[in-house]
Amino acid sequence: MEPAQPADRVPADSTPPDGQPPADVPAGHGGEPAATDPTPPPPAASGKSERSPKDMAISLLVLLVPIALLLAFYRGFLGGDQATTVDPAPAIEQARSANVFPVTQPQGLGSDWTTVSARYQTVEGGANLRLGYLTPEGRGVQLLQSSVPADRLLPAELTSQGQPQGPTELAGRTWQLYTARGNQQALVLLEPTRTVIVVGDARDNELRELAGSLR
Repeated sequence: MEPAQPADRVPADSTPPDGQPPADVPAGHGGEPAATDPTPPPPAASGKSERSPKDMAISLLVLLVPIALLLAFYRGFLGGDQATTVDPAPAIEQARSANVFPVTQPQGLGSDWTTVSARYQTVEGGANLRLGYLTPEGRGVQLLQSSVPADRLLPAELTSQGQPQGPTELAGRTWQLYTARGNQQALVLLEPTRTVIVVGDARDNELRELAGSLR
């Protein structure tokens, strides 16, 4: 039987030494206080993407739809596919005023022929008048009238591989059919003071129509 304790005995100090948890707080591994927050920890983030191919396709579609709408607006309302039409008259008048070579121009072409470029310029050895057209089938053709000697002009315009393929009569003139660069072909009219070239990737009938319309 233990002897009775004195009534005025001071209770033992329950403050733990430095670095130790209070006696009534459960300790975790290593002596640190155990967590008391009942909230479970968030799941660890996975470094692997969880997006499915379907999600990626939907995201791509969301990006492409506005682009398609803008393109349709540009073509339908702003005329994005329409060629810019120019007036060839100033260039033709400039060539005639220079009086370097006789100048002719197409007459009687349909409204579905579009003039897309026109330029007169002096160059080494002479001068050139270039008129560019978009044919009814949407192909490009260039009409060149030049005072540059033909032996220099033809290799420059038709490449050194351009070869005559035989004569053809158009509107009372004898033209020469030539091969040209790429898939192009040309009609060439040789005159004493000028050379006329009709060249492009247009069909033979359109080249002939343009060459035969010169007046």
